[in-house]
Amino acid sequence: QVQLVESGGGLVPAGGSLRLSCAASERTFSRYTMGWFRQAPGKARDFVAAIKWSSGGTSYADSVKGRFTISRDNAKNTVYLQMNSLKPEDTAVYYCAADRIPLSIVIQTTSRGYNYWGQGTQVTVSS
Repeated sequence: QVQLVESGGGLVPAGGSLRLSCAASERTFSRYTMGWFRQAPGKARDFVAAIKWSSGGTSYADSVKGRFTISRDNAKNTVYLQMNSLKPEDTAVYYCAADRIPLSIVIQTTSRGYNYWGQGTQVTVSS
């Protein structure tokens, strides 16, 4: 059972930056592709970014390309989401998630591809 804990959310003005962290309890963390999703009030949970277990590949939603960067430190069992040039529409609860299958070849970009979820961290961008 992989347990995930997000941190780093907060309130920032438009144009600002935040770095989210997600710490995993599982010692086999390095075998799982990790993703970030977000959910605004009244909306569905949307894919933001993902990074393959081997750190050999990443995927981003079009809305965050060029502004957000996902990375991981397998020695620390942690995945990060660096968010720059934040916009009010980035306001949401951000969740990290671990792939349903270890050593997956494909990077999943939908929530059903992920089996383990953190509790979420709120990001609010003021205009």
